Amino acid sequence: MGTGWTETARSVAVILDGNARWARRRGLTIADGHRAGTKAVRRTVEAAIELGVEALTIYAFSTENWSRPEDEVGDIIEIFGETIERELPDLCKQGVRVRFIGRRDRAPAELRERMANLERETASNARLDLWIAFDYGGRAEIVDAARRLVEDGVPPSDVDEEALAERLYAPELRDPDLLIRTSGEVRISNFLLWQLAYAELVFVDTLWPDFGEADLRAALDEYARRRRRFGGR
Repeated sequence: MGTGWTETARSVAVILDGNARWARRRGLTIADGHRAGTKAVRRTVEAAIELGVEALTIYAFSTENWSRPEDEVGDIIEIFGETIERELPDLCKQGVRVRFIGRRDRAPAELRERMANLERETASNARLDLWIAFDYGGRAEIVDAARRLVEDGVPPSDVDEEALAERLYAPELRDPDLLIRTSGEVRISNFLLWQLAYAELVFVDTLWPDFGEADLRAALDEYARRRRRFGGR
């Protein structure tokens, strides 16, 4: 993590919230809301490219989301697979490199295969890094990193921030400069707890399916008006 200031947020993280409320307000099913949310993902990725963002991390499915009603979880898994097949390939042609972070052992085998294939197919792209957090939890990530320290036999005297960071799910993931959460909720919900230590936080009332370039631009403008000190003066 650097200590300098830049007016442009190069690494942006987004908590996608509000799909269900968006659907209920329109008399639609929650699945319809989630499908509308996938189109917002595509709009936002395309906008990020245009606005000079280099890394975009989206919170697609948390470890806690498994506790939702079984039919909704099933719909989310199905829609997630559809998104990989239908929405993301065109983005990949635009130079987007896709990576998934989080657990994969609880996902259906077919979905895991689709995820792995997309990562392989986009590995050489360099226009935008799109990180998709699926079955992800910030606390679980830190616990898993601590477990790897023990498994690797790292002596206590050598345990420091760098040693732990190297054992996170994706050590190469850039710490976000900016976190955006949609739908008016004001919390980070166990997302990137380690990586968000010095991120600027922007909360917007827009429900995720309505989010687009104007919202992203406004959040980036808000970021640019702030001065980050990283604990200094």
